[in-house]
Amino acid sequence: MTDSPAPARRTPTPESSRDTRARIEPWVERTPVRRWRPDRGVVSLPEGSELFLKLELFQRTGSYKVRGALNNVLQADAATLARGVTAVSAGNHAISVAYAARAAGTSAKVVMLASANPARVARCRNFGAEIEFADDGARGFERMEEIAGDEGRLKIHPFEGEHTVLGTSTVGLEIVEQLPSLDALVVPIGGGGLISGTASIVKQLSPECRVYGVEPVGADSMRRSLDAGEPVAIDRVDTIADSLGAPHAAPYSFGLVQRYVDDVVLVDDEAIRAAMRALLVDAKLVAEPASAAPLAAACGPLSERLAGLSTGLVLSGSNIDLDTFAEHIRAAG
Repeated sequence: MTDSPAPARRTPTPESSRDTRARIEPWVERTPVRRWRPDRGVVSLPEGSELFLKLELFQRTGSYKVRGALNNVLQADAATLARGVTAVSAGNHAISVAYAARAAGTSAKVVMLASANPARVARCRNFGAEIEFADDGARGFERMEEIAGDEGRLKIHPFEGEHTVLGTSTVGLEIVEQLPSLDALVVPIGGGGLISGTASIVKQLSPECRVYGVEPVGADSMRRSLDAGEPVAIDRVDTIADSLGAPHAAPYSFGLVQRYVDDVVLVDDEAIRAAMRALLVDAKLVAEPASAAPLAAACGPLSERLAGLSTGLVLSGSNIDLDTFAEHIRAAG
């Protein structure tokens, strides 16, 4: 970790996280934690390791993203809400923004990637959002800016900003309350919104707990940013974990990752598929690829560091259609 903190006024605190939880609680689940003792024939873990699953895939919109989306919408004034909200997303954020807009009685116009999973597109529409499509993330962000400028809609960023990160900080708050003696926590990284909020609170309340992030090798913008010492963009996203396919890191969440995260490791798509299969076969959970990445890291690049430790894995979401899920499970062999 670095000693260069994000500005103190912008860092989530336990108090501000509790205030946020009180604000969003009527519309979110306080998701459970499950102790998981996997069959050694299914999951290869170091001797003495103990796993706990933070089940954000049981969240009302199928992912943790609803926490940040709601916190943005619920703090907007009436005039802003009357104009509606907008966002860009591969799926989970779009679903959550649509849900948050409906909860607040306003409209949502979201930009989804053309490659978005059909089940996510359908769910977003079911929550009442108007959807446009973009060929890639860069064009998606451009179109979101255009909609905000032309229509005056409130932009809700998928991973950057104080309100978004305060929303995700409530995941960390729950983890500390549910698992006060946790030794390590593994969190998936897309743009960094989830891990920056979660790690901020975990490290303040349980400073001895190690926090590790995991990215796909084909979407490693945070790892590259940490190596460069500043947020950078990547030329191409190439991973089955589309929820982790952020094309760049951003300053606020990046600064919190620098301060509070112990390390960020990479896993490939093969390892992610194997983890999806293990969660299905042994834990009886349907996890989208992003959600399985922490298990892939625990069994792979973090294996030695987690030996003998009580480790939490944040399972971030489960929004995937059955055909795509079955293809990944078959490919995992």
